[in-house]
Amino acid sequence: MGSYRVCLCFTRRFGLIDLEPPSEVRDLFKKYTNGGAYMAPDQLRRFLVEVQGGHETTIADAEKIVEEVLNQRHHIAKFTRKSLTFDDFFYYLFSVDLNPPFKSQSHQDMTAPLSHYFIYTGHNSYLTGNQLTSDCSDKLIIKALKQGVRVIELDLWSNSNKDGINVLHGRTLTTPVDLLTCLKAIKDHAFESSEYPVIITLEDHLKPRLQAKAAQLITQTFGEFLYYPPSVYPEEFPSPEDLKHKILISTKPPKECRQAETEMVNVSSNSSERDLEHPSHRKIIDMSESEHDEINGNGYISQDKSQRFEPTAYKSVIAIPQRKCKLEEAVKNDLGKAVRISLSEQKLEKAVVSQGQDLVRFTQKNILRIYPKGTRFNSSNYDPFVGWMHGAQMVAFNMQGYGKMLWQMHGMFRGNGGCGYVKKPDFLVDGNQVFDPKVKLPLKTKLKVKIYMGDGWRMDFKKTHFDKYSPPDFYTKVGIAGVPADETMQMTAIKDDQWIPIWNEEFTFPLTVPELALLRVEVHEHDNDKKDDFGGQTCLPVSELRPGVHAIPLYSRKGEKFNSVKLLMRLEFV
Repeated sequence: MGSYRVCLCFTRRFGLIDLEPPSEVRDLFKKYTNGGAYMAPDQLRRFLVEVQGGHETTIADAEKIVEEVLNQRHHIAKFTRKSLTFDDFFYYLFSVDLNPPFKSQSHQDMTAPLSHYFIYTGHNSYLTGNQLTSDCSDKLIIKALKQGVRVIELDLWSNSNKDGINVLHGRTLTTPVDLLTCLKAIKDHAFESSEYPVIITLEDHLKPRLQAKAAQLITQTFGEFLYYPPSVYPEEFPSPEDLKHKILISTKPPKECRQAETEMVNVSSNSSERDLEHPSHRKIIDMSESEHDEINGNGYISQDKSQRFEPTAYKSVIAIPQRKCKLEEAVKNDLGKAVRISLSEQKLEKAVVSQGQDLVRFTQKNILRIYPKGTRFNSSNYDPFVGWMHGAQMVAFNMQGYGKMLWQMHGMFRGNGGCGYVKKPDFLVDGNQVFDPKVKLPLKTKLKVKIYMGDGWRMDFKKTHFDKYSPPDFYTKVGIAGVPADETMQMTAIKDDQWIPIWNEEFTFPLTVPELALLRVEVHEHDNDKKDDFGGQTCLPVSELRPGVHAIPLYSRKGEKFNSVKLLMRLEFV
């Protein structure tokens, strides 16, 4: 029984509804136990195969699930029985850890070129808040890497003394952070959440002297983790599998005509040809200003002849070259080597009107990075599907913000075990027949979603968080994010005064491109006199969903997983 004080002399009382399993769950238990009181491992296995889509499930797998459930619920019973009661069975179904809606490990083919994957990409990864006045910090870089982000962006500018390198959003009031601090943070946390490569995109605003210093810091900090490209850039990129535990640099190569700015390396007589074959063996001096530096007639710094400097040192660490060219030139011509180009969200929206198929063709071999328009001062984001539909691998987002677009980004990269790389659908990499995003495709499948119930708010929120005078009035919005033809959103009934809302409502979503679709789920609390309260959200990649009854964890506005809040849902493809 819960009590809510309405005024000094009046208190409203509400009975707390028990966690009552749906009738369909009871029917499933009865069916697979032949009406018995216990579900044996072989019966559980049959349920997992026939209902949950676990066709690879073995008796050993079922026995392990029974053991884990009994271990969590009955510390003594695990020694006396090896089967599940109905309450155990329901506990298993409503467990986020034991019964998630998709696989938690990477399972896709990771041997294709990098251009065949969507890559979890950050924009201005060092900013803690808005784009104009917030602090720059390595903390947001660390947080992004722990969340599975694989592409980190750093903007490089000289410091006030012109002898060091800062990371900041240029020409704004953002406070800088030292480049070395960011590089060390990346090295220390690069592979905590994923073994697949981290790519650093550099917005380089440095003179050649400081480019050399950046190369030195990069090589010294990353050591064996740094990937060096071949002397001639290849026609296609290596695969994520080839690049495990490697850090790649992507930026515009420096101009090759600045011979007057530097002096060539003086190779010592005892250096062998083998010492020079690999860029990691090249000598790079500290290019900070010193008494040995002299300004020559052209205004450039000359180095003392006793110092050695490799003019191509900066270029040697660039694994993914960024090409600065007009879009028409990039998409119409074969550039002869795999490159990256960048487009703002506005330029992408203009390009897709007349060059949609050209973009798809370009991204089959090359990498396309999309970034937010400059007026998103509050670090908001844009529709990621415009880029994904056209094969863009790096749809760069402001990870420090929150909102529906960022929820969709989180949802896409929950796929493939959250490793930060999601294989693009075959139709986006098929060179024989280039996909046309403008063409409306025929119906491919239907996703049937039944929302049984929800729980966890009573544990994660204060009693008066949603309503001061009564329990919450929850409803769920469920729908699809994806190509325009598939997008929709529907809503359940409002369940008044229920901490454990029971809906038992079913929805069907026709899908033309399920490979790109996300299942969107939002829970809100209804209020008559003000804006409805937020109760949780999630986005799930439809192509990864396992059929059957599953526990669906919900997340906060910022994308942080709640401790207890979850829904029980049944998923079915028809």
